[in-house]
Amino acid sequence: MRHIVEKLVGNLEDKRRWRDHKARVKALPPNYRTAAEAIERYLLRVGAFSDGRVMVDMLEDLDALFEQAVADATPVRTIVGEDPADFAETFLASYSGKNWIDKEREMLSEAIDQAQSDNEGGTGHDAAGSAEDES
Repeated sequence: MRHIVEKLVGNLEDKRRWRDHKARVKALPPNYRTAAEAIERYLLRVGAFSDGRVMVDMLEDLDALFEQAVADATPVRTIVGEDPADFAETFLASYSGKNWIDKEREMLSEAIDQAQSDNEGGTGHDAAGSAEDES
């Protein structure tokens, strides 16, 4: 039964981990929460993961980073440095999941390969054949 439910709604463990992540962020003090939410928003837009597990792993690590910073009283700017985008992109680079663009690149290559094989199989017209037809 669980297998059927997961086919319909997605991986239940990933959904639980996502809810736990959101609860951890909500529990942060306001200034840390604001920073964590901003970095999350950036990571999700720039990273655009096609694998939810990798994305949640990354966000859980971000949660741990901010929770430790709160415990150590580390200022937000000390965590992210002078360039928050550079921090976020460096953080993102640590995670090797496929991004949506990787998936799109693969699909494009496969479509072009298929078009080429269709052409070689005689279903398309090559330039020489078209010229002969016009003569």
